[in-house]
Amino acid sequence: MKEEYTLTIYTENQVGLINKIAIMFSRRKISLESLNTSPSEIKDIYRFTLVVRETETVVKNLVRQLEKIVDVFKVYYNTNDEIIWQQMALYKVPTAVIMKDVKVERLLREFGAKAVVIREDYTVFEATGHDEEVNNLLKELDKYGLIEFVRSSRIAIIKSSEGVHKKVLDMEKNDPTKQPINNEFLNHKSMIFEM
Repeated sequence: MKEEYTLTIYTENQVGLINKIAIMFSRRKISLESLNTSPSEIKDIYRFTLVVRETETVVKNLVRQLEKIVDVFKVYYNTNDEIIWQQMALYKVPTAVIMKDVKVERLLREFGAKAVVIREDYTVFEATGHDEEVNNLLKELDKYGLIEFVRSSRIAIIKSSEGVHKKVLDMEKNDPTKQPINNEFLNHKSMIFEM
């Protein structure tokens, strides 16, 4: 049965990486519900947060394939119960309606929305929450002449994971390229490599 999964992909920031990831999804005919990318808590490591609706088997196979990409460090997949997530939404409403109707003000307070821009012709409100909360406020504000609406991609933190921070630090500590190479033949190269 298909379920909503959030994939968290830790990567290096390389040109063309988003294209490689997108190709993996398009080849498997998997539609992305949401895509967000941002720097992570580790310098020079970026975090992709993707939302898909698929079966767990398909998601597991996808994760294995994504981890084969050279620039990808680690991929996690989680259900909505295993993460803490939010979306942000902006709503543009005529200022005249807000000034006249006390119900709108109560409604905005009820949904935890706050004004970010107030102009004579319109006011922009910001609210965060899950799909249902964002959509419910959208339906209510639509009754009052909603001018414009935009929603962000999902951002998420895994509840039970240490993330990739500890793994990256361990990889750096055990990096074989930083250890000196002892080769007994280096001092005798002229004798060994003569033709």
